[in-house]
Amino acid sequence: MEKHTPRFKARLGTFIAGGIAIFVMAIFIIGKQQNLFNPVFKITTNFHNVSGLQAGNNIRFSGIDVGIVDNIKIINDSTVQVDMLVRKDMQQFIKADSYASISSSGIIGDRIIIITQGSNNSPIAKDGEHILSKEPVETDNIIKSLKTSAESAEVITLQLAEIMMNINSGQGTLGRLIQDSTIAENINQTIENFKKSSEGLDETIEVTKENVFAFMESLQKTASKTEVASNELGEIMTKINSGEGTIGMLLKDTSIVNNIDETIINLKESSIGLNENMEALKHNFLFRGYFRKQAKEKEKLRLKADTIMQVGNK
Repeated sequence: MEKHTPRFKARLGTFIAGGIAIFVMAIFIIGKQQNLFNPVFKITTNFHNVSGLQAGNNIRFSGIDVGIVDNIKIINDSTVQVDMLVRKDMQQFIKADSYASISSSGIIGDRIIIITQGSNNSPIAKDGEHILSKEPVETDNIIKSLKTSAESAEVITLQLAEIMMNINSGQGTLGRLIQDSTIAENINQTIENFKKSSEGLDETIEVTKENVFAFMESLQKTASKTEVASNELGEIMTKINSGEGTIGMLLKDTSIVNNIDETIINLKESSIGLNENMEALKHNFLFRGYFRKQAKEKEKLRLKADTIMQVGNK
């Protein structure tokens, strides 16, 4: 009996054909992901620290996978060169002033390189061109910073807890305000007094407002009366300037003024004549006794007044 039957051979052939097909498809998929079947161009950049980046990691531009990391090599103790293979059809969008940075695909995903968009006026990056880079932020530094922040928050929490304990125990100004009922009552009484004072102040302001309104009303009436008086005075001055009335005639009529001047001159002359006549009468023998008697009476009155004053002074 033949060991390998035709049915077994058919199955074996089908299995081998399926395996070859899967292998070809795997090569095609991997090749597509690694850009083995697409034309590419090469660009390079330098980092001080690649932060876990490996050859084969993806390169993204505007959120799209456009290539892979081809090679990573150390140039010196502070420089690491990264060679990148980018699809040829993306070359027109990557500019000479674009720069590369290292990031993660997700929170804990693989490391990737992100190429930023350059300026519109910048030329297109050429094959083999070197572009600038931006150093990655180390996860250790982030963790260290978070740890420091957590420690600071813990210290603040402890201090806050201590403050709250002091307040609850009545220590400090705030604690006394919260725990001491006497202070609270004093504060309430102060608030009540302030409220009453405020009410009194409101009443005072209201009364003052009424007084101001009354004063303004009185002032307005006074201004109206002043305006009327001013108008009447203006009419009087107009009449005076036009020569109407007694004052107008005195100011405008020169003959009346001349008459008044002559009258005043005559009165002065009459007064001088009267004085002369009185002096003549004093020396006339008929009236001399009369004037001497008058003089004696005046002298007696003067002496009497002096005596009274001297007695009063003593």
